[in-house]
Amino acid sequence: MKKIEEYVRSIPDFPEEGIIFRDVTSVLQDADGLQLAVSGMQDLIKDIDFDVVVGPESRGFIFGTPIAYNLHKSFVPVRKKGKLPCETIEISYELEYGSATIEIHKDAIKPGQKVVIVDDLLATGGTVEAIIKLVEQLGGEVVGIVFLIELAGLNGRARLEGQRVESLICYEGK
Repeated sequence: MKKIEEYVRSIPDFPEEGIIFRDVTSVLQDADGLQLAVSGMQDLIKDIDFDVVVGPESRGFIFGTPIAYNLHKSFVPVRKKGKLPCETIEISYELEYGSATIEIHKDAIKPGQKVVIVDDLLATGGTVEAIIKLVEQLGGEVVGIVFLIELAGLNGRARLEGQRVESLICYEGK
């Protein structure tokens, strides 16, 4: 079996010149790659005591749900504004090229619950920083964050200071 890094497709000069796009679809479309990704991310959080896995739309769903299932934890989706059917709370935040608003169901996290956030990529950290604020607003406590890939050159960890942040693969550049 190959190493997990070998399943990630790197596409130079996308979306603009000088950027190397790290494509996780090549991980997902290979059974061994997907298994390595989920198992590897799960191993990074095996010593954390937590109640709930939270994952942002859409790749946080892909990696977070099997981890929650394997560890017999609940899974809570965080979605773009207007996609959740019940009463929600929301937060808007700045992206590298614009802004976004995400929501979580108001009853998704109970006060005192310990939360692990799972996503595919740590870039600038803005999305996860917003999710932490939503979880805390509901009375939950984020006790860990795990990513498949981290782009260290974008310094996303700095925005998540004070949190336990794990990544299965770390690329030094952007």
